[in-house]
This record gives sequence, C-alpha cells and structure tokens, in this order.
Amino acid sequence: MPAPTTASLSGQPCPCGSGKLFDACCGPALAGTRLPDTAETLMRSRFTAHCVADYAYLHRTYLPTWKKPYVEEAVGEPIKWTRLVIHTHDTGPKPDTATVDFSAYFDEQGAEQALHEQSEFSRIEVRWLFARPLRNGPA
Repeated sequence: MPAPTTASLSGQPCPCGSGKLFDACCGPALAGTRLPDTAETLMRSRFTAHCVADYAYLHRTYLPTWKKPYVEEAVGEPIKWTRLVIHTHDTGPKPDTATVDFSAYFDEQGAEQALHEQSEFSRIEVRWLFARPLRNGPA
C-alpha cells in the first residue's frame, strides 16, 4: 500500500496524533505556509512528513541540511508509520534549545514496532530545526 499523500490527508485527522485535522495541524508546515512554533510541533510535522514521504520537508527542517539545496534520491519502500506518542517536551537551559522524548510506531510485516527517541531541537532565527538524536530507547 503506498504512503498517503498530503492531498489525501486533507479533511482527515492529522497523522501526528494531535487530534486536529491535517489542514489545521501539520498541513500548513508541510506546505511551507506556517512555521512550527515549538520543538514539539516541529516533531509532529516531521513525523507527518515521514508518513507522506515528504523528504524535502525533512531536509529543510534538519539543522545540518536546512540551508543546502534538496536533491531527491531514490528510496526504497517507505516505512508505514502508524502513530506518534510525545512523552515529554522540555525547553533547554537556553531559550533556543529544546528536547522532545517520543515514540514513533510503525508497521513491520503486520506487527507494530516502536522507535523510542529523545531528540534535540534548535531555534535558528524564528525557525525550529531538528538538531540530533540524544538517546535511542527509553530513559
């Protein structure tokens, strides 16, 4: 089954699990019409970008690549992401850093698997960016 598209998500619940419709949640971020205002909303939009295989969005919201041109690469079958659970969202000691601890669930041969990670985010100018994973697995 192919990954959903942003067009097919219009009017549907957002894959990020916020409880909002895609058009009022991650849709504007993926479309480039609104910047995520917190590290958590960026994390949610990046999860949604993974769900719809929007690799250009992932590229422009990743600290090491956000200013570099995006070059599309051939990828295999996309992972079928099923849900996101945000455990914590903490601002760092500096106002322009934050961490998000989350579990992203995916389907692997009919069985649900989980990726549990704590990630660091940085705000550059007015834009939140995914900086790096800090920990894989539960605390």
